[in-house]
Amino acid sequence: MENAILVGFQSLDELRELATSAGARVVEEVVQHRHRPDPATYIGKGKVQELKDQILVEGADVVIVDDELSPSQQKNLTEELDIKVIDRTGIILDIFGKRARTREGKLQVELAQLNYRLTRLTGFRDYLSRLGGGIGTRGPGETKLEMDRRQIRHRIATLRREIEQVRKHRQLHRDRRRRDQLPLVSLVGYTNAGKSTLFRALSKEDTLVSSRLFSTLDPLIRRIQLSGNHPVLISDTVGFIRKLPHLLVSAFRATLEEVVEADLILHVIDASDPDHEDKRTVVIDVLREIGAANHACLTVYNKADLLDENAISGLPSNVLLVSAVSGQGLDTLVHEIMEQVGQGRGAALV
Repeated sequence: MENAILVGFQSLDELRELATSAGARVVEEVVQHRHRPDPATYIGKGKVQELKDQILVEGADVVIVDDELSPSQQKNLTEELDIKVIDRTGIILDIFGKRARTREGKLQVELAQLNYRLTRLTGFRDYLSRLGGGIGTRGPGETKLEMDRRQIRHRIATLRREIEQVRKHRQLHRDRRRRDQLPLVSLVGYTNAGKSTLFRALSKEDTLVSSRLFSTLDPLIRRIQLSGNHPVLISDTVGFIRKLPHLLVSAFRATLEEVVEADLILHVIDASDPDHEDKRTVVIDVLREIGAANHACLTVYNKADLLDENAISGLPSNVLLVSAVSGQGLDTLVHEIMEQVGQGRGAALV
């Protein structure tokens, strides 16, 4: 396990979760108080020197930064600190590389990683020698990372063609669903909002449920009977996150089309999270980016079992409050889903 120092300009709680998910042990957190990042080193010369001292004291192996660094910032920090430096995009890509299981997931992660590294080729071989394996190297592997610009572009073109075949395959399935008149309900939400637990509760299947960030990368689609003799399809896909790299949104577009093509979106929110309204906004922004903001949508506040009466009274009135763990509110949710897909109604996100 690698010892990590976290660096950022605000709360590092989420970055700590990301680092832990990537397999790091967080030994120190450094918050810089500046109006804007330093264009050369992100944190400025004085903080760089302070960070050098902390690296020695803590025996750190890696510095993880809570923003996407420019190629020059990453290069300068790596040279100044003489240690592996990974930015927020890099750590998210690393977790995706670690979690990808299916061929489709691996293709999409590799595409995002190679696009990311294409902008960082100058001095990248020296950077790889500093990485020395571990965090920051999961995914396509060092052999592919060391390809030159021409080879990387060729590989990116190949990946895009393969992902396009995946997209066409999914489209055939969607066309068949339309012929069978099966409505599709897609679960979306901030990572770790409890989507997979709710998916399991609705589908009554023993699917993976984990408190880890991004435990679901590959979409799951199941045909279920919610009530009476009215079958619907329900899908679960990757959770969203603040500062989600655009590279991932682009690479996972074939997967996210299951959301774009849905008849109804269930926006699942962790009601026990004090930051849930800000995270709700993050999800809506991503849905806008992929073209799904005007879809019929039910907002579902999950994890009611973790709330006390004061927390419940602080929620908006008439919300759909459920607990995927205890089953509280699920009957009401099923009724609302059937109402929406049956009548084609639903409140859009904007």
